[in-house]
Amino acid sequence: MEALAARLSHLDAQAEGAIRIVMFYDTLMRRRVDLPALARATAGLAECVVGIRLHGTGWTVRVGPDGRELPEPSAGASTELPITLDEEAIGTVWLERPEATGPLDEEVLDRLAIAATSVVERYGPARTTMADPALVELVVSADCDEAARARALRLLGFAVDAPVRVVAVRSPLPLDRIGALLCPAGLVKAAPLADAGVVLATAVDRRELPPGVRAGVGGTGSPDRSWWQARTALRFTTEREPVVDYAELGALALLAQVPATAVRADGDVAAVAALAAAAADDLATLDAYCTTGSLRRAADLLHLHHSSVARRVERIGAALGVDLTSPVGLVRARLALTAWRLLDDA
Repeated sequence: MEALAARLSHLDAQAEGAIRIVMFYDTLMRRRVDLPALARATAGLAECVVGIRLHGTGWTVRVGPDGRELPEPSAGASTELPITLDEEAIGTVWLERPEATGPLDEEVLDRLAIAATSVVERYGPARTTMADPALVELVVSADCDEAARARALRLLGFAVDAPVRVVAVRSPLPLDRIGALLCPAGLVKAAPLADAGVVLATAVDRRELPPGVRAGVGGTGSPDRSWWQARTALRFTTEREPVVDYAELGALALLAQVPATAVRADGDVAAVAALAAAAADDLATLDAYCTTGSLRRAADLLHLHHSSVARRVERIGAALGVDLTSPVGLVRARLALTAWRLLDDA
């Protein structure tokens, strides 16, 4: 390697610097450094703050150029790259420069990400987000005895007495990415199960989920109960409300327990079904009005004048046989619309 560096050094400083970076990280790997040592060495090389974060455990280290660890939050990454293991993004490495990026920052980050992957792989794949579906199924199964459930949780990395929330997910995005977004600073495991993805997390942050993701969030009780709650909450999600926490449903959750045959036989539900088949615009208007309970706020959601929405609501009420301007009529319409939607997952 030294001979190659000598031959290339006459080309330009960029090429020489890149080769020296490769040699630097090769030396670190031979010394079998851990992640904190890797971060410290990189911070000294780059002469700026360096950070490493693992999504699966939430473990994070930030180190200044003087080698001292720094508390979070960071000042913001100037450049960053994912740490990838078995085609899964299991973490992130980044540099923090107060001004413009350095000329070799891309090369440094690339080698840092590769080195971090090697370290994680050497000390075990338990840091990855994706988990064995069989273990996850044991954790959330209602038929699993508590001893087997506790063992499965331990194998997944969870402490037996730690609160675990279950999230049911439907998304075109990779499940490991959703898990990392739901729990960026704690232990999270994910696996596909039946018709939904399962995410087990010590904490849930629903604010960072991108458009197109539907998620139902269960409570912190027994994981099997939390999974049932999460699946129930997932049924209540809509395009307007893509993430639903079971705890926020209250008595509305009872609708999920009504037999589908009884729901279909209800006159109000049948009227909503007919409205949906006949006019998508009217269904959208009914949804906006039921969501807001106000003609003006519904008009804002639909980007229409409130007088236009008022005429639509009057026409829809006549079609449903319900006075939507009365409190009782509005409740009836909300219940019928929600019950009709639940039939899709019945």
